[in-house]
Amino acid sequence: MKSQATMICYLMLFLVTEYSCYASKIHIKDGDKLQRPEGKPKTGRIQEKCHGPCITSSNCSQLCAQHFRGEIGFVCNQNKWQKSTETCTSLSVETLFEDSNSASRLSVAAPSIPLRILDFRAPEPIKSVAQGIRRNCPLDYACITDVVKSSEATAGNIAFIVELLRNISTDLSDNVTREKMKSYSKVANHVLDTAAISNWAFIPYKNASSDLLQSVNFFARQLHIHTESENIVDELFIQTKGFHINHNTTQKSFNFSMSMSNSTESILGIIEIPKEELWNLPPNTSQAISIAFPTLGAILKEAHSHNVSLPRPVNGLVLSVILPERLKQILLTFEKINKSRNARAQCVGWHSRKRKWDESVCKTTLDVRNKVKCRCNYTNVVMSFSILMSPKSIDNKVLDYITCIGLSISILSLILCLIIEATVWSRVVVTEISYMRHVCIVNIAVSLLIANVWFIIASNFNKKPQDYNWCVAVTFLSHFFYLSLFFWMLFKALLIMYGILVIFRRMIKSRLMVIGFAIGYGCPLIISVTTVAITMPRKGYVRPDACWLNWDNSKALLAFVIPALVIVAVNLVVVLVVAFNTQRPSIGSSKSQDVAIIMRISKNVAILTPLLGLTWGFGIATLIEGTSLIFHIIFALLNAFQGFFILLFGTIMDHKIRDALRMRMSSLKGRSRVAENASLSPTNGSKLMNR
Repeated sequence: MKSQATMICYLMLFLVTEYSCYASKIHIKDGDKLQRPEGKPKTGRIQEKCHGPCITSSNCSQLCAQHFRGEIGFVCNQNKWQKSTETCTSLSVETLFEDSNSASRLSVAAPSIPLRILDFRAPEPIKSVAQGIRRNCPLDYACITDVVKSSEATAGNIAFIVELLRNISTDLSDNVTREKMKSYSKVANHVLDTAAISNWAFIPYKNASSDLLQSVNFFARQLHIHTESENIVDELFIQTKGFHINHNTTQKSFNFSMSMSNSTESILGIIEIPKEELWNLPPNTSQAISIAFPTLGAILKEAHSHNVSLPRPVNGLVLSVILPERLKQILLTFEKINKSRNARAQCVGWHSRKRKWDESVCKTTLDVRNKVKCRCNYTNVVMSFSILMSPKSIDNKVLDYITCIGLSISILSLILCLIIEATVWSRVVVTEISYMRHVCIVNIAVSLLIANVWFIIASNFNKKPQDYNWCVAVTFLSHFFYLSLFFWMLFKALLIMYGILVIFRRMIKSRLMVIGFAIGYGCPLIISVTTVAITMPRKGYVRPDACWLNWDNSKALLAFVIPALVIVAVNLVVVLVVAFNTQRPSIGSSKSQDVAIIMRISKNVAILTPLLGLTWGFGIATLIEGTSLIFHIIFALLNAFQGFFILLFGTIMDHKIRDALRMRMSSLKGRSRVAENASLSPTNGSKLMNR
């Protein structure tokens, strides 16, 4: 009797359990989505503002809506509360496997199992994701995909899913099959959806996007490909492909065509493994895997991105590649998202340790309106690539023509200027001030001439990895001589101030020469050498795409911009002082005298503007994003033709030089006439006949 009573109790308990689970199944079916106590909230359940007084820079927090854990942070901006962070999550390790536990209990209570082994105790709690997956779905991870896909993509849930994927990559990547990769990608696809992009900005942990990319790449590295070519994953926002390769394989490529949203419009991406790289592989078969992300570029946040003055939006797919270690280079083709005429591109690779885009690993080989081609170096820390859009690039052939023609005329003008100075030197350097004035003109012309020559060499320099040291040398020389140009202009401005302010006491010529050369060449040398010493250990002196000072990585360009702008500002003050001293008002002056004063001031300003480098001040306008093309054209005209302006205003318009040239020409004509008369004289003729 006791055993029968025990069996009846077990049977009743079984029926109650089965009924409760059946009711749960009906509830899921009616809702069309997987529901649980912390189920997917409806839109508008999360608070969007604080109710307290809004004072600028103040902040507050609110608890999340019902069924969510966490809180929402707000900051007061312009008297309005704006959401800054959010940790609202409905997911947890327990909710991931809640239905799996119920299913396992049902299976234990199957009729075919003897009642004596039934155990209706509560299941052992799951302490980690890895433990839950090993227990409930070790073959394909399918037990977590429905739960994740049914959750709302709040910032808190996104952060939880990123951590979930990271844990799977760390603890469950020992034997990655195609089925596991598919389930893994479905989870990642949920947080890469275009509808979730805006919520990434509210995750307090700013490296979440980088962790996601690194986790996916690490997990895919452990994937084993069984057939010759496989389309492994084909989700809307993540695709994975792979194939076998060896040293006999011909050139292979991955081709992706993915939509940026749920629309039909798609963009293309191609990864090619060059044939010469495949020759480096051993005879045994290796594998190559590639992953494409259409929306990840909008999510990836660079570490210390606040130091970047201008935003660098991604303008194509993000393509990851997992290759054998012997392969070092790949070719990539990206279709641009923004296909406007001014949308220039920069090929980059994502450095997983620095958590930022690295321009030094890629070289742009083609940049047209629709697509970009890149040659990139592949390493274990740089295995994801894309293209960045430059927001301030100007793609206009007019600027190229102006620069080319202007520099040619400028170089010829500077050579002519030096020839004229050499011709009239002894006639024009009669005082200390005039001597130093012409020393300044000569050194300004020499510095600009050499700088222009090195600029032309740098612009035509085919920068390859093996030519990096040459590129550094060319950039250093351009940097040094352009700085010398500005510092000699500064010395000339100081010399003008010295002539205006110091009247009764004059400095000897040798001392002026020492000061001039110390300023003109000493200061530029110190700045240039210091810049190289600071930036070269991190290879941050030159740009990855051109032989000129780097900006994005090391801000080496500031070593040219700051001295140049400071000198332009000082020289502008000097021009204003000269204009003020030129004006000599007198009592009862006539209108003609006023006009003469205005003309004299205008002439001095026109002469001093190119000689003191004030035209470089227009470069400030070109640094502002969205500046009209006309400012770029004006800047190119004024500075490409600077050598011609120096010849015109510094040499030809100087009446002393013109007088010296006339005297020189007269003396040459006089000598030629004397020689001609001497050759035609009878005495000279008889001598010739006697010979």
